[in-house]
Amino acid sequence: MKPLHEQGVHELAEALTARRISSVEITEHLLARVQAHAALGVMLHLDAEVSLAQARAADARRARGANGPLLGVPLAHKDIFVTRDMPSTAGSKMLQGYASPFDATIVAKLADAGAVMLGKLNCDEFAMGSGNQNSAYGPVRNPWDARRVPGGSSGGSAAAVAARLMPAATGSDTGGSIRQPASFTGVTGIKPTYGVCSRYGMIAFASSLDQAGVLARTAEDCALLLGTMSGFDARDATSAERPPQDYMAKLHQAQVEGSAARPLNGLRIGLPREFFPATLDRDVHDAVRGALAEMEKLGARLVDVSLPRTELSIPVYYIIAPAEASSNLSRYDGVRYGHRAAQYDDLLDMYRKTRAEGFGAEVKRRIMIGTYVLSAGFYDAYYTQAQKVRTLIARDFDAAWELCDLLLTPTAPSAAFALGEKSADPLAMYLSDLYTIPGSLAGIPGMSIPCGFGQSNRPVGLQLMANYFEEAKLLGVAHQYQRATDWHARMPALIQDDK
Repeated sequence: MKPLHEQGVHELAEALTARRISSVEITEHLLARVQAHAALGVMLHLDAEVSLAQARAADARRARGANGPLLGVPLAHKDIFVTRDMPSTAGSKMLQGYASPFDATIVAKLADAGAVMLGKLNCDEFAMGSGNQNSAYGPVRNPWDARRVPGGSSGGSAAAVAARLMPAATGSDTGGSIRQPASFTGVTGIKPTYGVCSRYGMIAFASSLDQAGVLARTAEDCALLLGTMSGFDARDATSAERPPQDYMAKLHQAQVEGSAARPLNGLRIGLPREFFPATLDRDVHDAVRGALAEMEKLGARLVDVSLPRTELSIPVYYIIAPAEASSNLSRYDGVRYGHRAAQYDDLLDMYRKTRAEGFGAEVKRRIMIGTYVLSAGFYDAYYTQAQKVRTLIARDFDAAWELCDLLLTPTAPSAAFALGEKSADPLAMYLSDLYTIPGSLAGIPGMSIPCGFGQSNRPVGLQLMANYFEEAKLLGVAHQYQRATDWHARMPALIQDDK
């Protein structure tokens, strides 16, 4: 039998249902692994007493005859989601030690299903970053190469799953913060359609873009977790009025026309020509082309399409997202909660010193950009125009769906880069999200799945995108691809010898 840490969500659920193992035993094993691999920097808060109490409660529920696919399965939450039982900091000094009086909706839904919370995962401060180097509590390291970034802002979640510290973790995606780290660490990550998962209790960065999602080892595990997290929430004005979805029941329905040998028969996969430039890194290009060949073997048909406004996505995103961040982060002023400067002369001085001390450099940069584009003299010239172009970007996707069922692209233009490599050049860092931002601006679902390795054994991810509320289609295609390949099952050398 596989060691416990090498088992995914479904495997652990089966072992728990068969009474071959208890939730307490799994939780103790994984807590010990997290501590043994503390150098990766994935965890911001551990509380073994809380985790083991939840595990004992799950075991007691099973002893009383209860069952469920997540009952007793341990996972952890990105520290962008508030939790009652553990501090919630969003990776910032501004919220150091903050104790929420309630759980975020997705946290509560997973807890109701019996999932055990192992802890809170490191992330870029207020989810602003592409390398998980902006956390006030130190960077996260990629388990495939500790000298490289795991991607961001959900880098703690991705690295934890890749290092087999837990079978799955929650994440959030504003411009690619689930998909890009999934690509860099060789795991599976999905961002659903905007509104599928409640944002209630998610510490806000950019409200029209932030969306909760999940990272796991397989599309199958993602389907189970995302289904539990989905559904309308009256407390969230952006929540889609749709019931929770049973993605597991739809998982094998990727294509009705498919057969066992060619399960994707009839599926039209669009290849946006703007996502395959001559400058694309060779290792990424080769891995993605190999995946395309596999998709064709499975019966899919490749179709050339165009998303002509792709090059405008970065400037549009870095007007809209900072503008919303400027508004959302104005609440951190030292008055109601969070950090407050120890010494100040008057109220205005308290505001200035509190925000100067509490926010990191990247957060300050985005607040200043956002405040500028929202100012009276520039609102129409920048913010209004960006929103208009955003609509045009969404229309490009609408036109593409006339020609194809899914879009397939590289997740990122390169494999994981070195820690500190792009820190002095914010624009170079922002370009890491070039391929994920267009889908975020349109609000469509997207996911990244492992499709190979590049230079120095760095994982490469394949991005799949679909029309609104077609998460089941994404998950089904990804599942069939993962049945035919084993990229998602590869483990970093760091943990191959772990017991």
